[in-house]
Amino acid sequence: MSSVSVLGLGATGTALAARFLEEEYEVAVWNRSPEKAGPLLDKGANLAQTVVDGIKTSDLIIICLLDNAAVQTTLAGALDQLQGKTFVNLTNGTPDQARKLSDLVVGHGARYVHGGIMATPSMIGSPCALILYSGSQQAYKADEPDLLVLAKCIFLSEDAGAASLHDLALLSGMYGLFSGFLHATALVRSSTSAVKFTDLLVPWLGAMTEYTKAMAKQIDEGKYASEGSNIAMQLVAIQNIIDASAAQQVSADFIRPMKQLMEKAVTAGHSGLVRLYLPSKPKHDPKYGSNHIWIEWD
Repeated sequence: MSSVSVLGLGATGTALAARFLEEEYEVAVWNRSPEKAGPLLDKGANLAQTVVDGIKTSDLIIICLLDNAAVQTTLAGALDQLQGKTFVNLTNGTPDQARKLSDLVVGHGARYVHGGIMATPSMIGSPCALILYSGSQQAYKADEPDLLVLAKCIFLSEDAGAASLHDLALLSGMYGLFSGFLHATALVRSSTSAVKFTDLLVPWLGAMTEYTKAMAKQIDEGKYASEGSNIAMQLVAIQNIIDASAAQQVSADFIRPMKQLMEKAVTAGHSGLVRLYLPSKPKHDPKYGSNHIWIEWD
């Protein structure tokens, strides 16, 4: 029987442990509030009274806590127990946090893999669940069969921060989609239901999603010239969205920053561009200072 220890029993940690139990793993669980382990103990899990106990029980340690500060605090009293273990940290955080934790764990003789969970707790173990991984490729390969119990796996890089970077980038795209959806349904709510409106919205978003492939190609090539509606034309549409929002008593706060960027482009003489591109490293703008995002134009 394979064994695994799960440290952290929030909604996601509980789902991870439950999934291993479904596959008849010997599962040790630890949580700062041990009462959360009750339902898992009923399913056959073993309660680790301390973090050290949880680490000693298995060679594969899954950590899923609120944030990476909590991970550091949790491991602080057990660093001398890490030797020879594999730590898979599935806690959401930044790339730099993942790298620092990797240095800490590896520095104490363990292997470190960082993961970005692209799924809700209820999706764990389903065909739709995906977890991105980065860090020690050797450790990942050794434990890949166990990780596949949880979700489809994609290993990105030996840079421990890569999974977090891609995780946050995907979430950024998701939140942009959701904010657009919520604003769109708010606009039409006075004349139709949100459910009925999705008959129009979902196919439209599907078509626009396919268009992102062409946009990505332009970004990689650094070519942003208009191949259709240029920024000047899009600016008119965005202003109309803002005006219609005011008439419908719907906040347009989510779209105002995009309007400001487009106005800046048009004022700078770049009305023929099809879109804006924000570089990964903003340049110093003598007018606005080093903290101002500076748009690069082709």
